[in-house]
Amino acid sequence: MENNGRSLKKELSIMTMISIAAGAVIGGWLVEAPYWFSLAGPGSAFIFIILAVLLIPVGLAFAEMSAMLPFSSSIAVWTANATNHKFGWFTQWLMFLIQIVEPPLCAFILTTALSFFIPFTQGQTLAIAIGLCIVWYVVSNFNISISGTLANIFFFTMVALALVVAIKFFTSGHWSTENLLGKHGWFPAGFKGFFMASGVLTLKYIGFELTPTLLEEIKFPAKNMWKVILASLFVPGALYAFVVIAMGGIAPWHVIAESTMPEPELVRALGLPMIFAIFALIAGSLHGFTTFMGFWTSSARVLYGSAQLNMLPKGFMKINRFGQPYWANTTVLAFSIFFCVFSASNWVQYIYAVSCIAAGFVYFMVCFDTWKLRKTHPEWERPYRAPFGNGFLFIGMLVSVWVIIASSLTLEPMGWVSLIGYIAVGLIVLFFMESYRKKNPGKMEHILLTPENIKDFEAKGN
Repeated sequence: MENNGRSLKKELSIMTMISIAAGAVIGGWLVEAPYWFSLAGPGSAFIFIILAVLLIPVGLAFAEMSAMLPFSSSIAVWTANATNHKFGWFTQWLMFLIQIVEPPLCAFILTTALSFFIPFTQGQTLAIAIGLCIVWYVVSNFNISISGTLANIFFFTMVALALVVAIKFFTSGHWSTENLLGKHGWFPAGFKGFFMASGVLTLKYIGFELTPTLLEEIKFPAKNMWKVILASLFVPGALYAFVVIAMGGIAPWHVIAESTMPEPELVRALGLPMIFAIFALIAGSLHGFTTFMGFWTSSARVLYGSAQLNMLPKGFMKINRFGQPYWANTTVLAFSIFFCVFSASNWVQYIYAVSCIAAGFVYFMVCFDTWKLRKTHPEWERPYRAPFGNGFLFIGMLVSVWVIIASSLTLEPMGWVSLIGYIAVGLIVLFFMESYRKKNPGKMEHILLTPENIKDFEAKGN
């Protein structure tokens, strides 16, 4: 592999991976809770628990494939082995979409947190969001251990502060079950709101699927990745439910749905000590940072992995002296700025819907890949195997279809235009790469990695 004679560095412990994965999943309620409550009211708490359970088959399918084929090019390798190179690229391209829209989302969360103290115009908000992307681009080109250390610090601090604020709401004297069970009850928008929320709130679990993109940088056996994935489902699920109940009991659902940043605004409106508003803002900002770091890193690895398989030019595999794929990082910056500009006016709903539609397809394909490769390659060693047989994988496929359909109902026309445009770009890349191979026989030929490549891969420093 052409990567300047350098390779990705094995720097990530299992605890750091949990911090990165769960940290990428947790949070968002600082500015996203109004959207949650507009869809499903305080009943969002139940949806989060249900989704955590329903996503177990998908998560463990990821774990099985990660242990069997532990490459940064993960999704593409799995799907190419189960189907063909073209399907592998298409799934990888959607995987990139899931990852790449998250840094802009987090940039807007951070600017919104700042606006609690200093009001910004829409143009200023956009400029600050782009500036944050540029700052992280610089940081992303240094040793990944820096990101890992920051992820550990930010993750535990964020969880602790979120719990402190939620407990304060419960004990403030303003919390009441009447707010939870008042007008229209748990689900004020009825079944339609429940169904739509059950799709788009999947976004708040997007993050566990980034774990395979870091497989070449972990210091622990890939067969233990299931522990990281389950932690990144259930730790966030429990915290989401706790925070939603805390907020839902402190004010009627429509008050939260109409607010901009519910927690600090409620603290101020109810006359609670402002230190708790500060805690809420810090926790929300840390969520922005942890998610920003995780998805940026994963986005670059998706491009790096695509180049491993000759799906993209080898330039995306070029590594700097800190072990970072710098051309991949530069491309992530370009896409981040694009999505900052495109989604600025309605960024929460837009990014939720687009991410979840793409995620539903990727989740379906990973469950399908796991099932198909069990049939076609039963002889391949599986250091970890998802339990409960193939029926468990079929459940994962059904959940994935549910996510696609429910999320599609929330995407506005211009959102469909951008999604179709993104898919078109992926097809154009595929066409040009295929055309290059035909014009240059023997160059950039398809690469199909199997378990036989694992030891050889490690020996070459890739």
